[in-house]
Amino acid sequence: MGRDLFNLAMSSPEIASLSWGQMMVKGCSTAYKDCKVWPGGSRTWDWRETGTNILCRTQEAGITIGMFFSLRSNLHSPGVQPADLEEVVKKGVKTLVIGRGMSEALQVPASTVDYLKKNGIDVLVLQTEKAVKEYNALVAQGVKVGGVFHSTC
Repeated sequence: MGRDLFNLAMSSPEIASLSWGQMMVKGCSTAYKDCKVWPGGSRTWDWRETGTNILCRTQEAGITIGMFFSLRSNLHSPGVQPADLEEVVKKGVKTLVIGRGMSEALQVPASTVDYLKKNGIDVLVLQTEKAVKEYNALVAQGVKVGGVFHSTC
């Protein structure tokens, strides 16, 4: 019971800074490349844990190559999965903000948005700089908000 009351009193941490490949969360000394945040905490987010890979496509040849860099385009597919969000959802957030990356390469399938809505959670899917601004605005308003943010492509 005491722990539940403690969790209710916790606020979501502000994202203190964002640059390509690095995020800092207020009150945390760790620099994150990608991160999850929720009321009372944060941690690194490795979306590959749930099977999202970086696929680069060469448009001229029409082939897909498993690489980490391409001059043409890359997709982070299948993208953000419900399993990526479960940890944050279990913290009792009312709103979840998803940052898709600076160039919005990280995909967010409709099934992931549906998962959140079925759990009564408002969801915002945005380019990461916009997502961080919106997340921080919600934190300032006292909203019980969580987020997952990708800080590169």
